[in-house]
Amino acid sequence: MKKLIYVFTLAVVLASCGGGAESSVSDLIAQGDLETLRAKKTEISEKQREMERELQLLDSVIAEKSGEERLPLVTTLMAKGEKFDHFLELQGDVETKQNVLIYPEMSGTLQRVTVKEGQRVRKGQLLATIDDGGMASQVSQLKTQAALAKTTYERQKRLWEQQIGSEIQFLQAKSNYEATENAVQQAQSQLGKSTIRAPFSGIIDNVIKDQGTVVSPGPGSEVFRIVNLSDMYIKVDVPENYLGRIEEGKEAKVFFPILGDTITSKIRQTGNFINPSNRAFSVEIPVPNEKGNIKPNLSARVSLNDYSNDGAILVPQGIISENAEGAQYVYVAVEPNGDKAVAKRRIIQTGKTQGSMVEVLSGITEGDLLIKEGARTVKEGQNIQILNSSTDE
Repeated sequence: MKKLIYVFTLAVVLASCGGGAESSVSDLIAQGDLETLRAKKTEISEKQREMERELQLLDSVIAEKSGEERLPLVTTLMAKGEKFDHFLELQGDVETKQNVLIYPEMSGTLQRVTVKEGQRVRKGQLLATIDDGGMASQVSQLKTQAALAKTTYERQKRLWEQQIGSEIQFLQAKSNYEATENAVQQAQSQLGKSTIRAPFSGIIDNVIKDQGTVVSPGPGSEVFRIVNLSDMYIKVDVPENYLGRIEEGKEAKVFFPILGDTITSKIRQTGNFINPSNRAFSVEIPVPNEKGNIKPNLSARVSLNDYSNDGAILVPQGIISENAEGAQYVYVAVEPNGDKAVAKRRIIQTGKTQGSMVEVLSGITEGDLLIKEGARTVKEGQNIQILNSSTDE
């Protein structure tokens, strides 16, 4: 197309100059002077550009006069008020208050393990026993002695009440009975340490020591890990500047990338202490775990509701532009006449941003037709043609 315009323009220029100009160009080519040829080319190019501008002007006037003006094509959407919830995005890990290692309370051989990994257990259920080294027999003997001491005491008490016998005999019998009872209780308490029981209801996550292993109290001798997956939660650190906006009871969305699942919860607790190292306070969000697939230390993305507006006007971020002074603006279709309208620039003030949508605080009102497709190409006061009008984003 450019070549055709160039040929046409050159022909017009040569025609306007007459045959002498054509001979002159031929003569210049025949002479072969490079600088002269370049100067001639520049002269003709300037005439060509001038004629192109005149042709464009003529086309525009002709189109306008004949009613065939080519208007910019745009699409619009209607501004309307809607509920807007803004969320603060944070990263956290799943935790549980009931995830513990169980240690033995006495030394000895692990005589019997009564549970296996993955098994659900109740609070107080027997998990394992340790060889007591004959302590059960000692308890049995002490119980026999305690029974005899009790009988002696009761008889001596009846005699003393009948003023028979001496007071010292009664007191000795009483003291012996109480001493043997205490000995039985201490021995039973010590014997109880030979059994390992579940401190709470949960799942045996790991059986660490095998039957027959010698165990003892202290680090390195853990026997089981027990986890309760019914009381899971996520704790996140929230910057202190959100202190007045993040409160108990507000909505929280938790997304687990590994599971591809999102759950909705509410803030259960907010911390009362600002950590000086990161200037943040802690927030705790409970995590329902009906399926049992949420595990401790599972990574999650947490969205906390920090702002809500029931009548917010939201616009796509892509239709907002910025002028040289830093002010933001959008174009609105005004004076609609069928599918024709005029583009008008509106300076706006924006608020929160969520995803691709931006809250507009001022500058536009409900019912305004915002130019969507073509917003970056139209100009102030330009006539436009609306292809379609959308009331929904």
